Amino acid sequence: MKIKILFVCHGNICRSPMAEFVMKKLVRDLPATLPAELQQGAAQSQLKDIEFEIASAATSTEEIGNPVYPPARRMLATHGIDCSGKTARQMTVRDYEYYDYIVLMDRNNLRNLRWILPADVYARETGGAGVSSRDAKNNRKVSLLMDWVGKSRDVADPWYTGDFVATWDDVNEGCKAMLAQILR
Repeated sequence: MKIKILFVCHGNICRSPMAEFVMKKLVRDLPATLPAELQQGAAQSQLKDIEFEIASAATSTEEIGNPVYPPARRMLATHGIDCSGKTARQMTVRDYEYYDYIVLMDRNNLRNLRWILPADVYARETGGAGVSSRDAKNNRKVSLLMDWVGKSRDVADPWYTGDFVATWDDVNEGCKAMLAQILR
């Protein structure tokens, strides 16, 4: 089985690439990154049948082709994660069709999807309001990363705050919770 995840933020140079590379590391380090109840026999044996494809994209065109923002790259490197070669790209309708999970960093990203997705798809995915992890389980592909943790808020945006530690904490917590829920 292949599980395909696309993380999305505004420019694809800070939060979504951080989430992409954190999730890739969590997957690479399986089963050690799983909660204790998922590290037991049957769960571990099922892991070898699962393949992940993880990427990230932007809702805007502002940063297309640019590398990961240097402070985000340094934060990842501090945790032993290399993101070299990653450049920003914009999400497409084809991405929506291809990926199983479209994971947004904030509600502005959700609003910006209206310029990318067909109107009927956007309406189905948003339901006229915010998206939750419960909605993701109801055949919706789009969710907010912090909803996987049960927190109805956006991932801290370091572009405005300069606080890459807060963003790291949010991304790490959200990716761990998402991975655990997917594997349950």
